Amino acid sequence: MVGKIALHERLEVQEILALKNLSLTKSSMMKGLVGCEELKSILTMDATEGKQHVEQLTELLKEREVVS
Repeated sequence: MVGKIALHERLEVQEILALKNLSLTKSSMMKGLVGCEELKSILTMDATEGKQHVEQLTELLKEREVVS
């Protein structure tokens, strides 16, 4: 166990994680539908970064104990 996190912080992280997952899904789906190569590149970069953020947030939630 690396550290502790307050309940309200955990809830905030879960909310951010939900938003990141939604954004990742949208970017991943849209990059296959766009014709503009520049936009496709931006969406690909966003999806790659979004996946890393989701993994980091998930790991944070796994390793932190909730305290009241």
